[in-house]
Amino acid sequence: MQPLSATNDFVVKFANVNGSGSASANELFARAVLRMGVPLCSRNIFPSNIQGLPTWYEVRVSGHGWLGRRGGVDLMAAFNPQTWDKDVESLEPGGYLFYDSTKPITKQKLRSDIHLLGVPLTELSNTLEGTIPRERQLLKNIIYLGAIVQLLSMELDTVEGLIAEQFKGKEKLIRLNYAAMKLGYDFAAKNLAGKCKLTVERANLVGERIFIQGNDAAGLGAVYGGATVCAWYPITPSTSLAEAFTAHCRKFRVDPTTKKNNFAIVQAEDEIAAIGMVIGAGWNGARAFTATSGPGISLMQEFFGLAYFAEIPAVVFDIQRGGPSTGMPTRTQQSDILLTAYASHGDTKHVMLFPEDPHEAFEFAAQSFDLAERLQTPVFVMLDLDIGMNDWLCNPLVWDDARKYDRGKIMTAAELDEGKLFGRYLDVDGDAIPYRTLPATHPSKGSYFTRGSSRDRFAKYSEEGSVYVDNMQRLLRKFETAKSLVPKPVRRDGKEKTRFGAIYYGSTTPAMDEALAALEKQGVHVNTLRIRAFPFSEDVLEFVNAHDQVFVVEQNRDAQLQKLMVNECGIDPARFISILHYDGTPITARFITLAIAERINASKPKAKEAAE
Repeated sequence: MQPLSATNDFVVKFANVNGSGSASANELFARAVLRMGVPLCSRNIFPSNIQGLPTWYEVRVSGHGWLGRRGGVDLMAAFNPQTWDKDVESLEPGGYLFYDSTKPITKQKLRSDIHLLGVPLTELSNTLEGTIPRERQLLKNIIYLGAIVQLLSMELDTVEGLIAEQFKGKEKLIRLNYAAMKLGYDFAAKNLAGKCKLTVERANLVGERIFIQGNDAAGLGAVYGGATVCAWYPITPSTSLAEAFTAHCRKFRVDPTTKKNNFAIVQAEDEIAAIGMVIGAGWNGARAFTATSGPGISLMQEFFGLAYFAEIPAVVFDIQRGGPSTGMPTRTQQSDILLTAYASHGDTKHVMLFPEDPHEAFEFAAQSFDLAERLQTPVFVMLDLDIGMNDWLCNPLVWDDARKYDRGKIMTAAELDEGKLFGRYLDVDGDAIPYRTLPATHPSKGSYFTRGSSRDRFAKYSEEGSVYVDNMQRLLRKFETAKSLVPKPVRRDGKEKTRFGAIYYGSTTPAMDEALAALEKQGVHVNTLRIRAFPFSEDVLEFVNAHDQVFVVEQNRDAQLQKLMVNECGIDPARFISILHYDGTPITARFITLAIAERINASKPKAKEAAE
């Protein structure tokens, strides 16, 4: 089998053991490729325990700029005996197996159609002078990094520069890592020269883009969006968002004169307490949020109903993971759509935002606080583990310093003194959004009792059926108002007229972009609509009605977005074709391309017969 040959267009996957210290070396590899000006996407696949189980780090080097998972592996760096067979199986024919050759590997553990790149990593690490066993174990990761740098014709000085940055001020560590790097590099140069036909060649394709995780971007977006209160309870994969918000607040939210914090961050005793604190802070006029995942959303249901019915602003970041129950805590899905859309008992509908990458995570995070206060309701920012906990190459985060916060309809003391009519649940403008007052606005006017039970337009307790219906109908009209405020869907038409459409959202975007290009090369054309928010705008129904069949690409089992569109837009389910991927790994371009091409090609004879 001829060895695979490619420049700036291949997939490298590292198979390690969790807790072995490999993450640092793997990330150095990715950042070195970026420093050489070549785009990439990386995916960290890790277990939900602390140490000992398998972990993978996948890097797709893509001079073409594709940032989704491709599927398949061209170079497998296999260091975990537990997953060896699976890792070898995942290699493309003609691909390369990089491994520790200190001990021989039996032929039964190999394939005849792949090419071996053995480096005696353990043996080489034992030659590092002045090191203890634990240090040698960690430095073994840098040895394999050095070997791979040489095999892929990468710039050694670029990697050394990154090491110097990472261990700045720690000269001993820099020297040790340099020595380990050189060991691997020199061994590969002497023993494996020319055996790998995959190369990284310096380019200028990254531009001004940044490499950032979605949770970090969203945490920063919350700061720029005016959030001052975060109440949260640790849960994978949302914890790093609260931690990022904390770090950014310490940088931007400390009074330079008094050194006092202009923020409050509370790690609550559980998720229920966390959302209760957020709602209390929102009622008091603070911009507040919590970050959680599916199990937390389940626990917070009753409080969501309170905030919806009492009309209290709150923002919730849902970093979705595999469910139900504990499910797969460290795997990604888009499986909380229906849970969140109608969260709580009774009739509720909640605003949801669907960012496609960290850039939109920052943008939507900031916007969510404006929406929550304008609409006086909970707003959910629907990320997932793939966006939240993986580094993404995306456009720089942008903020307009002239931008003003939208605090919504807040009645002031001056307006109350002027005799302006105040009814907490009174629709005076015809948009179904009432005015609110903040605590201590006025010593004698504008006060009201906040309750989760039924009341009239002036917040007076009432169980009259007509009063209840009046209030519930207004809440429904307010949801209609939300359609004009949330981000609009993004439509993109194919190069040729087509009767097929495709709808997708969130982290599916990069794989979808590549799939569309691949389909176009096959002569298959599809118009697309990327959903960015719920409630759905009229554009969604118009798009569906303009096509005979519409594919809905989702990362869950039950076609949740499709069901939501059927329920909310009155669309015939027969118009939809589900493309569902839910094994916990990010969806790939190959998966989407194959699924769409098969269905469209299968329909062509029928279409021809019908025409005849």
